[in-house]
Amino acid sequence: MTNKLAFEALDRTLRDIMGSVSDRNKNLPFGRKVVVLGGDFRQVLPVIPKGSRAEIVMASINSSVLWKYCEVLRLTKNMRLGIRFEQSTAQELRLFSDWILQIGEGHCGTVVNEKLFVDIPSDLIIPVLENPVEDIVNTIYPNLVQNFRDPSFFQDRAILAPTVDNVEEINNYIVDLLPGEEKNYLSADSICGSDAYSDVDVDWITVEFLNQIRCSGLPNHLLKLKIGVPIILLRNIDPAGGLCNGTRLVVRDLGTNVIGADIVSGSNVGDKVFITRMSMIPSDTVIPFKFQRRQFSVSLSFAMTINKSQGQTLSMVGLDDAGRTENVVFKEVFDKVKF
Repeated sequence: MTNKLAFEALDRTLRDIMGSVSDRNKNLPFGRKVVVLGGDFRQVLPVIPKGSRAEIVMASINSSVLWKYCEVLRLTKNMRLGIRFEQSTAQELRLFSDWILQIGEGHCGTVVNEKLFVDIPSDLIIPVLENPVEDIVNTIYPNLVQNFRDPSFFQDRAILAPTVDNVEEINNYIVDLLPGEEKNYLSADSICGSDAYSDVDVDWITVEFLNQIRCSGLPNHLLKLKIGVPIILLRNIDPAGGLCNGTRLVVRDLGTNVIGADIVSGSNVGDKVFITRMSMIPSDTVIPFKFQRRQFSVSLSFAMTINKSQGQTLSMVGLDDAGRTENVVFKEVFDKVKF
């Protein structure tokens, strides 16, 4: 979900632009333009690095001065339940849908030490025998070695994990299982010469130190790939051609300066594209200086973070967690929303 400050910036911009047409537009929300906002307060709220619960709720759009101008329209029909299924299957889907809704509204779970925990039904839990990573990989990607050359095998399945460290552990484990030659791509990292906002003496910052930095939305210094592995884009490259942040692809060629891949998600499924390196400057405010990384803007996507999975259509999903998980729904965010 986008921070309310972004919408307020859009509001001021449209007022300025439309004010050139009529002075009246300067005093109307979004310069008298109709703006449609889509989202779900039951899902992931705006990400505030190291922010408190109150700060996260206050960053939501319904805490903005613009909210009083919004008319809330509800989706009332579950489209998946509208598909014709056998009676038993339809009943199972209906029960699952109701359970998900209760979790989203914070009505499902057990309170332990002022935290709400949800017990996952036993039929959805993967039995852990020895190695939990191995067990979840074998369940989500059965017969991986035999199927990984089929692009459709990766279209609707992924393992979701809460942190980048979990994701990297799973991705590295899976790529090591696959046959074929591994190709390593290293990034070129450097301090931005025009960094006028840093009070840090950059002379002590070495290239090795920059190589170790990992940020959200930024590819790692070392990118390990094989022919046939799934990857996900971390930047918008060509939206018209289907190459957007979050697009999933399967690697087909590993060149020195380009990566050839087939798109397996979105409206351009089946298109073959070539990806080149690009220079990226992370926006992470935790880093007290600006640096640039030149690398392919992709990462392996056998596993991905829960935040990154938003917008994906997946029918086979594994959650890297135990049989119980904390429900992080903030009920107070619903106070200004009439359901």
